[in-house]
Amino acid sequence: MSYKFVILAVILFLFATCLLYSRVAFCQTAFETALNKKIDSLFNAGVTKGNHRVLFPNDAAGSIMTPSGFGGYGTAIFGGVGGIYPQVYSSKPDLAMSGGFCVGNPFKAVNFVAIVNMMDVHKFQDFSYSFILSRIIFTGSSISIGGIQLFPNINQTDFPHATFYIAYSHAVQTTPSKSEGASALTYTIGMGNGRFLLKSGADMITGKGKHGTAVFGNVSYEIIKHLNLNAEWTGLNLAFSAGVRPAKVPVSFGIGVTNLTKYSADKPGMIFSIGYPLSLTR
Repeated sequence: MSYKFVILAVILFLFATCLLYSRVAFCQTAFETALNKKIDSLFNAGVTKGNHRVLFPNDAAGSIMTPSGFGGYGTAIFGGVGGIYPQVYSSKPDLAMSGGFCVGNPFKAVNFVAIVNMMDVHKFQDFSYSFILSRIIFTGSSISIGGIQLFPNINQTDFPHATFYIAYSHAVQTTPSKSEGASALTYTIGMGNGRFLLKSGADMITGKGKHGTAVFGNVSYEIIKHLNLNAEWTGLNLAFSAGVRPAKVPVSFGIGVTNLTKYSADKPGMIFSIGYPLSLTR
């Protein structure tokens, strides 16, 4: 049996298992960016400072195209799928799948996340790997460093350059969410190379230049319980999205539109992400 089909089977197993048994809401952002959010287990940790409970990001997705400074908490496995329609400089859709695990306490040390990505779902190929290390540093704040789509097959990938980043996220303590222990307003600022800096060959051919800003960020605000509106700058373009976690359903949805400016790409595209987790920490 080909190793590619073994990897695919593992991803599908994680995805199906998380769908059936998930308890907390992790979600990998579309196109292998990062774990979007740490939700229920942070709330359950009961973190307090003085007489006040520390607020963390709420339970709906706060971004699709950009990483968060918040990683995971405890031990969990997860699976996710994301996509865009249409692809840039194409009329076809694009789909990606991922699966992985996290382990570690970011309050006492660090949380480590390992991810396997499959960027060509149709052909069961173009595998790569990602990682995230995260640490809670201040009240309602976390920092993460990560690598995205590492060790790809250079004969299959559409982006052979390694991407590394650092991100800082903060859950604003003066804007409580309708979910206990959460903030309604969260933002991220980060910097990276690779996908946050380098434009595509088609961008260069059409005169859009070679480099983006390398700086990315997002801001997320809860308009009603379990529903966030998000704005993101990917380093190459602007995106808007909505993150939804249906009440009592431990699954994270994100839907939106990206490439809204002429800074890169040739047209806007609709984006989505779905994530299911299984917490192994009880």
